[in-house]
Amino acid sequence: MRRRNDLGRDPVPALILRLAIPTMLAQFINVLYSIVDRMFIGHIAGIGDLALAGVGVCGPIVTLLSSFAFLVCQGGAPLMSMKMGEGDPEGASGILSNCLRLLLILALGLSVLFFLLRRQLLWWFGASTDTFPYALTYLTIYIAGTAFALMATGLNSFLICQGRSGLGMGTVVLGALLNIGLDPLFIFTLDLGVAGAAWATLLSQAASCFFALACLRRRSMPVPLRWGRLDWEICRKVLAFGSAPFLTIASDSVLLIILNTVLQRFGGPGEGDTLLTCTAIVQSYMLLITMPMGGITLGCQSVVSFNYGAGNALRVKKALQSILTVCVVFAAVMLAVTHLFSPAFVRLFTQNASLTDRSVSYIKIYTAAVIPLAVQYVIVDQSTALGQVRLALFCSMFRKSLFLAATLVLPALFTAAAAFWAEPLCDGIAACLSSVLFLRLIPRLLLERVQKVDNLP
Repeated sequence: MRRRNDLGRDPVPALILRLAIPTMLAQFINVLYSIVDRMFIGHIAGIGDLALAGVGVCGPIVTLLSSFAFLVCQGGAPLMSMKMGEGDPEGASGILSNCLRLLLILALGLSVLFFLLRRQLLWWFGASTDTFPYALTYLTIYIAGTAFALMATGLNSFLICQGRSGLGMGTVVLGALLNIGLDPLFIFTLDLGVAGAAWATLLSQAASCFFALACLRRRSMPVPLRWGRLDWEICRKVLAFGSAPFLTIASDSVLLIILNTVLQRFGGPGEGDTLLTCTAIVQSYMLLITMPMGGITLGCQSVVSFNYGAGNALRVKKALQSILTVCVVFAAVMLAVTHLFSPAFVRLFTQNASLTDRSVSYIKIYTAAVIPLAVQYVIVDQSTALGQVRLALFCSMFRKSLFLAATLVLPALFTAAAAFWAEPLCDGIAACLSSVLFLRLIPRLLLERVQKVDNLP
């Protein structure tokens, strides 16, 4: 695979594949951070199921914490790509240096805030008396590595947006493989249990962080990382651009927290913890679909942003078509995989026959509308790449609102487990509305951009 990609001249379908495949595979591997942790935790003798439920409570909180990286990287990366497309490397460099500052500021502030609130967050969002000790141990250690988590995720996007998808993949692969190796060592050999899983994750994210920093500092990069000067106007634009992907991911975490709370409340003692264990497994499987899908759409944003900045409407249209095709094909393949192999996946976490049967059933329900979900992902992320933050935010929030309503209403009308139907219902309805809005707006937007570039001196 080529190391460099010309975002403005390479054939679009091949370019999309060269960017999409490494980022998709990288996110597949990145999913192993949580899956491997949960897999080993689920097999800890005597406490596996309860410990897995406890770490499952932590999952949405950890994702919420990590989502702040997307506020910066998914705001800064499209802006940087546009500057590169306009032939303004100095402007691109200024965006990169200010994004580094924003990541550092967020890492410090969030570490303090989440550490002070960690006990309350766990009680509020679904921990029980039995699962709280395991959840607290895992979350406390994870928070200590917040800076590494945010920097690794955030800086990786600036490798990809410069056409260095291979280095972006390397950042993720390094951390994931290290995590896989450290988990059994810390959890079982050193007998650290849940704490061992958390320490393995922290050290793996630190390795990814330093690798990304080293790559961005290389002089061979089109826009190497420099400290530069602080520019509050750039910071404001980055945060405004990144608001849609941030709110999308952050609200996902909040909704999963609400789902945990609803399952615990309507499930009652005993059944509530069982449902949370199933949810941890279901969400682990769902990450196998959503993380690679997000890798495709976010990894290819640079092609759309670069050519939009250059005023090349034809390449933008071809890029959008190619990204949609890749995402839909991926979703269709994963839907088939779900029905063929989900029982084998669930058995990686538990040997309990009842838990296995229930988790497989819930996985099939939860993933029933992944093809419409693929369309939704493309629309939201490529709207952001085109600078249409309001459209991206509306489409995302509409879907979240549907999910919230269904999560609260379905268990009240039926049983606690009916909450798993909220995902396919909201995915199907939201994709239809988002498609209509996107197809009405984009042709006009591209025409206006072409006319603006043509009129430049």
